[in-house]
Amino acid sequence: MARDVRALSVLQSSDHVVIVGAGFGGWRLVEALRREGYDGALTLLGEERHAPYDRPPLSKQVLSLKWDVEKATLATSERITAANVDLRLGVRAVGLDIESRTVHLEDGSSVTGTHIVIATGTRARRLPYSADESILALRNRDDEVRLRDELERIDPGSVVAIIGGGFIGAEVATQLQGRGFAPLVLEVATRPLIGVVGAKVSAWLERLAGDAGVELRSSQHIADVLRDGEGFSVVLEDGTALSAAMVILGVGAVVNVEWLEESGLVIDNGVVVDENLLATERIAAIGDVARFGWPNVMGDDLVRIEHWEVANMHAHHLAHFWTTGESAGEYLVPYFWSDQYGKKIQMLGHPQPDDDVVRVHGSPEEGKWIALFSRGGVVTGILTLAQPRALMLSKHFLDRPTTLVHALEEAPWAN
Repeated sequence: MARDVRALSVLQSSDHVVIVGAGFGGWRLVEALRREGYDGALTLLGEERHAPYDRPPLSKQVLSLKWDVEKATLATSERITAANVDLRLGVRAVGLDIESRTVHLEDGSSVTGTHIVIATGTRARRLPYSADESILALRNRDDEVRLRDELERIDPGSVVAIIGGGFIGAEVATQLQGRGFAPLVLEVATRPLIGVVGAKVSAWLERLAGDAGVELRSSQHIADVLRDGEGFSVVLEDGTALSAAMVILGVGAVVNVEWLEESGLVIDNGVVVDENLLATERIAAIGDVARFGWPNVMGDDLVRIEHWEVANMHAHHLAHFWTTGESAGEYLVPYFWSDQYGKKIQMLGHPQPDDDVVRVHGSPEEGKWIALFSRGGVVTGILTLAQPRALMLSKHFLDRPTTLVHALEEAPWAN
């Protein structure tokens, strides 16, 4: 007789769910499981020594000094108590036995559960520069503290070189300029974000830095970064050297899967899971680390998406599936936003850089617009600049397959 996998997966009071990764997704899963009625044992393992916190504010409100870093904390002592979770911080997972569902930790201890969730996310990508140990990044709370301390060391008006003009680089540049420093953004591509939003849209966004008074240089191929007295020398491939008081690296992220190399799970740019986020019957992965089956307006794809909202939705979907045996039964519509150079960029969907794109409202000169991405005549994404209301009015185009022709005829952004 065939086994009912859904019935076998439904959590009981006697179960023990072990979540590896105490970031945003891991903590949201704790909350979602309790909200769905799971009352069994729950262990949350975190490599960082900090209680779970929200990362986006680090490069926004915290870096701008509008928030103290503690305000980004999600798992307050009261919430931890209410969730009845065994929170173990400062412990790094180094291996997983999928047969016994045992997580091995760096300190030699181990934790065994009936269900395991991998939520180890990503880390900041490093580059092999000579001054690597002195180059800053902004990915976690410890990075934030180090960056804050280093900014206090340098004089107002000092040049801060930011390698990478993507979302993090632009957000950091924005906040540093607001605090009186002189950010210099160095981007290797011909335009920032061209690999994310494509050539046409990146051209529309390129002027934002200059309009905000931030110096942005594209096509900058950096050979090395050296210490130069109290500062740094950024050496380009043509031999040109740029001086800076500080260097910050913002060149993307690396998925944290090395600890799973001997596990037997399928690892391919993340932990490969199905549409219910399962790698095996009782082992799941969520958030940035998960490469998941994604039903969407174009069919089914295997994707890994590093968005805050995706991690949030993963937590809710997995909690519901493991407590009811029922799939979410709806499209996951990815969403992200970025506050940079005084503007808010928002995206719905997960278009490819080579998708067709048409701007349907506004213009770069106005500093606000809305654009639709499409593939094969079907809308795949909506990107807006300083148009939050228009974005929400257009969201339904991604709830089900919608032709570009229909979207243009309806034109809700014109209302």
